[in-house]
Amino acid sequence: MPIKAVVFDIGNVLIEWQPEQYYDRVYGADRRKALFDAVDLHGMNELIDQGQPFKEVIYDWAEQHPEFATEIRDWHDAWITLAAPPIWHSVRILRSLRLRLMPVFALSNFGVENFELAQSHYDFLNEFDQEFISGRLKVTKPSADIYAQVETACGIAPEDLLFTDDRAENIKAAQELGWQTHLFDGPEGWAERLVSEGILSSEEAA
Repeated sequence: MPIKAVVFDIGNVLIEWQPEQYYDRVYGADRRKALFDAVDLHGMNELIDQGQPFKEVIYDWAEQHPEFATEIRDWHDAWITLAAPPIWHSVRILRSLRLRLMPVFALSNFGVENFELAQSHYDFLNEFDQEFISGRLKVTKPSADIYAQVETACGIAPEDLLFTDDRAENIKAAQELGWQTHLFDGPEGWAERLVSEGILSSEEAA
């Protein structure tokens, strides 16, 4: 099937999202392990991805865990340092697709306020033709509803969408709805897939 639009996840596709690395670097591996064992920070982040207020959620959790309050507040206060660095090869691919006039969408589990913060820091996050952000839509991947919202909004048949994401459960959900997919495990493989589909040349995907 010909591809009519390419859909990007953001975290670990366009921007590295490994908060544990921040905590290892700033507080040390032992303190990070104690923190993540005691506090479900990724569960906290899921609430933000669902559309709950960014700062309010994090500061509330910090109050609930005073022994780790400073570290938890960093999830908000140092967030742009947690969401770094860009995966520049993926960014080049995004821009090559746009030069080819291929529609490019974002489909990402992301909070409302922190996505706006990311857009203010990373220009390439303003370059999508359409943005499907879970915090705005009030539903996260891998719920079928978020994929259905993409299909309705863009008007493109699922078999004509090519979606890349680093999480197998999100890819599986898209496949079950008939989307073409690529499980992202690095920009090199993603580049090869786009070249094999005839969407980009090897030079454009480099």
